[in-house]
Amino acid sequence: MTDSPDAESRFLEQLGQRVRTMRALRGMSRKVLAKVSGISERYIAQLESGKGNVSIVLLRRVSDAMGAHLEDLLPSADPTPDWQMFRDLLRKATPAQIAQAKDLLTGGSATAPRRAPFCGIALIGLRGAGKSTLGRMLARKIGWSFVELNKEVEQQNGLSVAEIIALYGQEGFRRMEQAALQQLLARNELMVLATGGGIVSEPLTFDQILTSFYTIWLKAEPEEHMARVRRQGDLRPMADDRSAMAELRNILLSREPLYARATAVVDTAGLSVDAAAARLIDAVRPVLQNEARSFGLRSVAL
Repeated sequence: MTDSPDAESRFLEQLGQRVRTMRALRGMSRKVLAKVSGISERYIAQLESGKGNVSIVLLRRVSDAMGAHLEDLLPSADPTPDWQMFRDLLRKATPAQIAQAKDLLTGGSATAPRRAPFCGIALIGLRGAGKSTLGRMLARKIGWSFVELNKEVEQQNGLSVAEIIALYGQEGFRRMEQAALQQLLARNELMVLATGGGIVSEPLTFDQILTSFYTIWLKAEPEEHMARVRRQGDLRPMADDRSAMAELRNILLSREPLYARATAVVDTAGLSVDAAAARLIDAVRPVLQNEARSFGLRSVAL
């Protein structure tokens, strides 16, 4: 039995929405996706609008260009919001770990999960949110080290982020990002961590951030993000794109549900740097006091 024309149309519309959302999560403009995948920008526009009856081969090229799994683009009802993370954990699990997970899920016994070691404060958000500027100010204030995850990736691999993506693609960069994060966690020192805007698109890495750090979403209006990025002289990956503002709004809209998983939100819209820093310090005050009590950390005077 075949689907009705209406059902097929709904499927194509949902497929287009998934492609558009995945592209936005990766921070890729339509033009960049077309260039990397080797598929015309017009065809991708048709696909995203639900009017492209794409072949499986072309869809695979689109998913590969974004460093995504093909099945993530197919409309389906994911069992839980964390399904992608569980799936990626299973892909990397040993047979013994899979057996233990099966035992737990079928009602077997398991030891109580351990609390992940507290590694500090992580700042997430779109480019231009102020993660680097405010992160440095916060780190100086509380006496912790400040780390930018993208710079750690560059240092560990001897290449810039742009070079890594050009040579190894989005998927290669995400693997290196995850490895860099693991090395940072292994240092066993408190830090203020500024993450890349697209880290939320990698389920395992983002879950590690959420469980190891007190995570704060630095939020601003789209126009402020764009203005700050322009002042930095950086428009990647939207350079030469006349619809850059629309692309930025699409990226922010797609990522907002993931950014909202942060423990706290600091809205910097309309604030000066000093005022935004003061608001960030107010947001971390409770966690610093709580962690100091729980683990005997040195109390920080704020």
